Amino acid sequence: MMAMSCRITVFLLTTAAAGAALAAGMTLDDIARLQQVDEMAVSPDGRQVAWTRVVPRDLRQEDDGPAWQTLQVSDQTGATRDFVTGAVNVGSIQWVPDQSAIAFVSRRHDDEVARLYRIPVDGGEARPIQTPGEGSVIDYSFSADSAHVAVVIAQPEGEADRKRRETGFDAVVFEEQDRPQRLWIVSLAGGESRLVELDGSVQGVRWSPAGDRVLVRITPRQRVDDTLMFERMRIIDPSGDEIGRIDNPGKLGHAAWSPDGRWLAFVATESVHDTRAGRLMVAPADGGDWVHLLPELAGHVIDVAWRDSDTITFVSHEGVRARVGTIRTDGSGESTQVSRPGLIVDRLGIGRNASLWLGASTPRHPRELYVADGEDTEPRRLTDSNPWLKEVELAKQEVVTYPARDGLSIEGLLVWPLKHDERLRYPLILAVHGGPESHYSNGWLTGYNLPAQHAAAEGYFMFFPNYRGSTGRGVEFALRSQGRPAREEFDDLVDGVDHLIERGLVDGERVGITGGSYGGYATAWGATYYSERFAAAVMNVGLSDKIAMLGTSDIPRELYLVHYRAWPWEDWALYREASPIFYVERAQTPLLILHGDADPRVDPTQSRILYRYLTLQDDPPPVRLVLYPGEGHGNQRAASRWDYSRRLMRWMNHYLKGEGGDPPPHAIPDLPLD
Repeated sequence: MMAMSCRITVFLLTTAAAGAALAAGMTLDDIARLQQVDEMAVSPDGRQVAWTRVVPRDLRQEDDGPAWQTLQVSDQTGATRDFVTGAVNVGSIQWVPDQSAIAFVSRRHDDEVARLYRIPVDGGEARPIQTPGEGSVIDYSFSADSAHVAVVIAQPEGEADRKRRETGFDAVVFEEQDRPQRLWIVSLAGGESRLVELDGSVQGVRWSPAGDRVLVRITPRQRVDDTLMFERMRIIDPSGDEIGRIDNPGKLGHAAWSPDGRWLAFVATESVHDTRAGRLMVAPADGGDWVHLLPELAGHVIDVAWRDSDTITFVSHEGVRARVGTIRTDGSGESTQVSRPGLIVDRLGIGRNASLWLGASTPRHPRELYVADGEDTEPRRLTDSNPWLKEVELAKQEVVTYPARDGLSIEGLLVWPLKHDERLRYPLILAVHGGPESHYSNGWLTGYNLPAQHAAAEGYFMFFPNYRGSTGRGVEFALRSQGRPAREEFDDLVDGVDHLIERGLVDGERVGITGGSYGGYATAWGATYYSERFAAAVMNVGLSDKIAMLGTSDIPRELYLVHYRAWPWEDWALYREASPIFYVERAQTPLLILHGDADPRVDPTQSRILYRYLTLQDDPPPVRLVLYPGEGHGNQRAASRWDYSRRLMRWMNHYLKGEGGDPPPHAIPDLPLD
C-alpha cells in the first residue's frame, strides 16, 4: 500500500510539474517571432551607428520566405530613426565617408540581382548607384574622398549561354563553368567605370583611409572550398598595380585598415590546419610579414576595430564568455575593456572618444545594440527588439564544467526546466553544435532548431556542450579531434550526460539528442553507435557516410585539411569506422531526419542513405525522413522553420514523455493559415 502511495505521489508531482510548465514560458510561436540586431556600421564621426534588424515573416499575414532585414540609425542616447523598413532585405551596410548617406546592398522593387543603393542621411529615398554589367554586387568600399567606390561584382551568365539555356540546351558542366568575381572602380560623379584586372576571383575589397591603397581578398577560383581555405590578401594601388601581399595560411576572417593607413589588422588562422580564423594579426600596409599579437590566447578573436592608429580593439570568445580588449600594434599594453558575465559580444565598432558600439546577447534576450561611453564604463543597452519578452518567464541557464573520461575539462551550458522540482529527475535534450569549429556562449541560445526556452517550459533540461574540437578555447583544443572523427569528441557528449545524471538532475532513460551539420553527424552517431544511451534523436542536415560525404560536399579540401587529415584512399578504415551507417545494426533509437533538398554542403543523400539502411534492418527502429524543398544547409523560410521546430518537439515529446512506439502522424496540425 505504501508503494502504491509513493507511485501516486510521484505521478501527481510529475503531472503537476508538467502542467505548471505548460502554463508559462516561451512557446514555439514566440520563437518564430523573435527579432534581433544583425549588422552594425559606425558613422565616420563616431556619433551614430547604422544597424539592421532581422524581422521574421508572420505567416498569418505575409507570404512565406526568409526574414526581412531593416535599416535603422541610432545615437548614443538610443534615439533611433527608421531608414528602410517593411518588406525589405538590407545588407552590407556602410557609411559614405563624407557622412552624407548610408549605402547598402539589396534587391528592391523589380531588381533581378542584388544592387548597391545609398540613402541620404538627411532624408529622401534610396537610389541605386549605377554599377557596370548585370551581376550582383558582392562587396564594396568607398574612397576616402567619397568620389569613387570599389565594387566586387559577380559575372552574370553570358548572352550566348542564356540563349542556349532558354532554348533547352541547359546542360551543366560540373565545376567547369565557375565565373570569377571582378573588381570595378566606379565614379560616383557619373564617369566611366574601370575594370581592375586581377588573377583569380575577388571576394572582398577595402579602400585605405589614406586613399592610396586598396585591400583585395582573392581566391584562385569561385568555389566555396577556395573561399574557405585559400582566400589571400593583395594590396594594390587604385590602378590595379600590386604593392604587396599577405599570404596568410588557411582561413581568413575580418580585416581592417588603421586610421592612418599604415597597418592592417586581420583575423586569420595559425596554420592551414587551424579550424577557424581566430588569431589576431597585424601587418604593414605594404604587406609582407605579419605579427601574431595574442599567441597565448586560449580563445578565438571574433571581431576587430581600430581605437587609434596604434591600438586595436578586439572581441574574443574565451570558453563560454566574451571579452572586449585592446592591444598595441607592437603587442604591448593588452587590457580588458568589457568582460561582463552573461554579456556575449560578437559585433564591434569604435565611436567618438574611444566609446564602443557593441552587438551582444544575454541569456535573457537575443542580440541587441549596446554602447559603452568610454574606457572602463559598463555597456548600456540601446535597443529592445522584443519588448514582449519582459512578460515571458524564462528558465535558468547555468555554466557546467565536467571531466571527460580521459580527464580533459569540458564546458557547456545547461538550461533548466522552468518549473524545476528537486525531487524529480527530468528528460534531457542534448544539443550538439556544428562545425565542430564553433561553440556555444553563455548568451541567448534559443532558435527554431534549438528551442531551449520552449523545451524548458515543457519540462526538459537542454544541454549545450562545447566538446573537444570546439572553438573558444584556443588552437590546441580546437585541433584535438582532427584525424579522429567521432571518437573522443562524441565520447565527451555522453560523458556530459553522465555528469548530469550523477548530479541527480536527469533521467538517464529519457535522453534525446539533436543537432545540425556536424551536430547532425553527432546525432546520427548517438542513434547508431551510442544507441543504448538515447531514447530519441532528431538529425538535421547531418552526415552518415564519411566516404560519400567527401565526394559530394562543396568543401572537400576543407574537410581534408581541418577534419580528416587523410584522404579515403590513404585510410579507408578511418572513414568507414567514423560513419554512422557502419553501426546501423546497433540502432534502436527512434530517429527523425530533417534535410533541405538543395543542401550543397551535406548532400541530402547523407540522410537518404541512413534512412534506407535503417529501414532495411530486420528489426528497424522508428525512423522518418523529412525533406524541405529548396532549402539548403539549414532552413531559411518561415514556413520551413515553423514546421521544423514543431516536428522536433513533437518527436521528443512522443519518445521522451509520451507513449513511444510508432512515430506520430506525419502531418503537422494547426498550420498558421488562418
